[in-house]
Amino acid sequence: MINADAHAILDRRSKLFLIILAVITAWVVFANAVIPESSQFHVSNGSVVLYGKYLTYALLALSIDLIWGYCGILSLGHGAFFALGGYAMGMYLMRQIGTRGVYGHPVLPDFMVFLNWRELPWAWVGFDWFIYAAIMVFLVPGLLAFVFGWFAFRSRVTGVYLSIITQAMTYALLLAFFRNDMGFGGNNGLTDFKDILGFSVQASGTRLTLFTLSALALAACFVLCRIMVASTYGKILVAIRDAESRTRFLGYRVEHHKLLVFTVSAMMAGLAGALYVPQVGIINPSEFSPANSIEAVIWVAVGGRGTLIGAVVGALSVNAMKTAFTTGVLAPYWLFVLGAIFILVTLALPKGIMGLVDRLMAAWKARTRPVAPPQPETGA
Repeated sequence: MINADAHAILDRRSKLFLIILAVITAWVVFANAVIPESSQFHVSNGSVVLYGKYLTYALLALSIDLIWGYCGILSLGHGAFFALGGYAMGMYLMRQIGTRGVYGHPVLPDFMVFLNWRELPWAWVGFDWFIYAAIMVFLVPGLLAFVFGWFAFRSRVTGVYLSIITQAMTYALLLAFFRNDMGFGGNNGLTDFKDILGFSVQASGTRLTLFTLSALALAACFVLCRIMVASTYGKILVAIRDAESRTRFLGYRVEHHKLLVFTVSAMMAGLAGALYVPQVGIINPSEFSPANSIEAVIWVAVGGRGTLIGAVVGALSVNAMKTAFTTGVLAPYWLFVLGAIFILVTLALPKGIMGLVDRLMAAWKARTRPVAPPQPETGA
């Protein structure tokens, strides 16, 4: 059912997006590794980490746009899948510390020694292997999304009710991970990472590699999303979004289609979280905050839902503005600015930035289109 020709998958705009992403990625790597620090064109290690974080946010926004923009599933709890993927990677990184921790225990992380844990909890078994952790990055968010979606979609929970349930899910996980007896670091979370696959997470080369991997993951997931939405399956998703009851009456198993796209979206969000953690150096329960999930939805709305590219543009632009505001005296007012942006987009730009771009392009084409000369009238 998921079949589409190459021209439909990578249309002109999609190819341009991938080219721009590749050029920016190559430039950041070159400017950091080759251009000397004395040059104004040098990209610092801190900027590389910041840009890598932006890319993981863009991947999270892309996963939300896949379900919201094309299937009408407004999830206000997608931050839960992002955080679970981050915790899976964080657990692997904690196991790599070994005797280099403060307490020097060869097996237990420092916070477990501090809390008088006697042995490693069962949930941590296997996370000393990268392959196992990589599998868990996809499996844990995907399994949670599958179970959640199985009950929600079979019960035909839709609209605002589904959004509230997803928000309740992520808030429940927030409360659970705050508990010290859960074995995930409690309020402090997981931090003080040393290396990944034997390479120091603080090294410039490692940071560049993680940044590049984030860009590659974004490109790969974008192509995957394009394959899904450009196929027959994508047309069914749009039909579900626009008229779910009618699509069901036509004989389609709506709950199965929604369950598949919701699970794939959750796994993409888990991948984003896994790439986020080694770059920022910490993962704690605050990532489960419902406010984070709502903010991610705003990214998609600002960029333009139902476009995929718009989700990326929205995530990058809003987070760039957030960095600019929160690094100065205007930091306390950022939430007011974010709310104003959302209201402005809702009222003036309902199709987001990409919708505005489409309108400007259409106006430009109409202005530059040659006008055919009037035809002379012919007598009867």
